[in-house]
Amino acid sequence: MKVERTAAGVFGVKIDFPGLAHGIGLNEVPLVMHMEGMIDRVVLEISNEAGNVDDRHGGQATVDPMDDRILLEVLDETASAIRAALGNLDDWGLAGTRDGQYHSDLAADAAALAVLERAGVGVLSEESGRHRPDAEITVVLDPLDGSTNASRGIPWYATSLCAVDADGARASLVINLATGDRFEAVRGGGATRNGKAMTTSGATKMRESLVALSGYPDHWLGWYQFRSLGACALDLCAVACGVVDGYIDCSWNAHGSWDYLGGLLVCKEAGAVIVDAEDRDLVVLEHADRRTPVAAATPELLVQLVNARRSIKRP
Repeated sequence: MKVERTAAGVFGVKIDFPGLAHGIGLNEVPLVMHMEGMIDRVVLEISNEAGNVDDRHGGQATVDPMDDRILLEVLDETASAIRAALGNLDDWGLAGTRDGQYHSDLAADAAALAVLERAGVGVLSEESGRHRPDAEITVVLDPLDGSTNASRGIPWYATSLCAVDADGARASLVINLATGDRFEAVRGGGATRNGKAMTTSGATKMRESLVALSGYPDHWLGWYQFRSLGACALDLCAVACGVVDGYIDCSWNAHGSWDYLGGLLVCKEAGAVIVDAEDRDLVVLEHADRRTPVAAATPELLVQLVNARRSIKRP
């Protein structure tokens, strides 16, 4: 094939072959093209197709803001990297870097950032703060939710990831690192547990409900039974799949968005309802922001849980 005229915008990473697509029938056959390695990671665009020209590198897929599949793959790769890093960890004790931070938190965070930075997304991490705040998509990350449980061998700790765009929570992945239990959700696409669709318990009465708590109230709130499990992301996923009927954060502005956003989208897509007890927006991307999430299997139950939460007196 001979191309008489080309325009190569090397720094603009676009190569234009005028009229080539129809001239040689690219709409009918695949195009295979080799370029010398003098230019790395140039994006070849012909019509509306894009690919990696440099075939010497597998390349890390960057996130197309319109492609949920790729986005979930990035979240999955991140979770896999975290699990691998923790599998090689010898010291699960406190790191001494700040209150409540474990060596496992730091190892998991480093593994996650290595994947997410290559993917070209922004990050808000509990452990390391905000990265690339100008990115179209920000992954809100708790690399190890329930790190105290993990340090004590209690099998209720998770990696929680939630991709957020201009319209809010878009895709999330929460994995119980002790059991492998896996919760996924895509905005408008439903939620799954280990690949199977799930729904809430449908509970409507607090006095008949099993409620997960974070912290402990100054009085009985009216539940049938309660559980205090120690990992917000998994607690919310438990609401989504009907293991518990509701969740109340009884603490005072203790949870950052990394604690609950992964579980928030899973809840919403499974039919659960979740709000902040003080009616604030739960989708926030500042590291200093704190919220008080309350979730329920049904709107009827949510009203009762929120009222119960508001009855707690501030210490």
